[in-house]
Amino acid sequence: MLLYLNGAFVGLLILSNILAVKLFSIGEWMVLPAAVIVYVFTFPITDTIAEVYGKEAARKTVFAGFITQLAALAFIFFAIHLPAAPFFGDQASFESIFSAGFRVTLASLISYFISQNLDVTIFHKLKERHGESKLWVRNNASTMVSQLADTTIFITIAFAGTLPVGALIGMIVTQYLFKWIVAAADTPLVYLLVKLCRREQVSGKAVYS
Repeated sequence: MLLYLNGAFVGLLILSNILAVKLFSIGEWMVLPAAVIVYVFTFPITDTIAEVYGKEAARKTVFAGFITQLAALAFIFFAIHLPAAPFFGDQASFESIFSAGFRVTLASLISYFISQNLDVTIFHKLKERHGESKLWVRNNASTMVSQLADTTIFITIAFAGTLPVGALIGMIVTQYLFKWIVAAADTPLVYLLVKLCRREQVSGKAVYS
């Protein structure tokens, strides 16, 4: 099950980077990148790994995601600069979609590395205090704090100096509100994943005992 969770984590992470170029609005006051719909589901995965397999396993997953993002950026860079076939008329569109500015890319990597490790740390500290009980507390507390860090760091690095301070604060508040709602709603998913992982562990021990 751990392999499936790692695969899902990395896949969702790369997909969120691709979808980041699309902006959508909710009403007239909330504008979000499409990436948030996918990225918020990486946190319940690391929480599940930390709960069942331990802190170090979760940190390895986060590090693997970081390395994979670097590799994806390198491959995308090379793909963009490959000579286009004479009949390929969408080179400009291809570059527009896949070429994120260096500052945005840097903001994404820094915010990811800090927030995901923060999520694992907080989750582990709460697990040491509560043991196997109160999974919903550590899931929500770790995700909500780390998502605030992720949103604040990303928007500050990516857009500070290019937008008014009021606009930056507005983007942070609206994006964090959306992430907060999703984080609260994904608690049943974490319980389900933890149950499946522990059931597999029990089955594995039964087979080899």
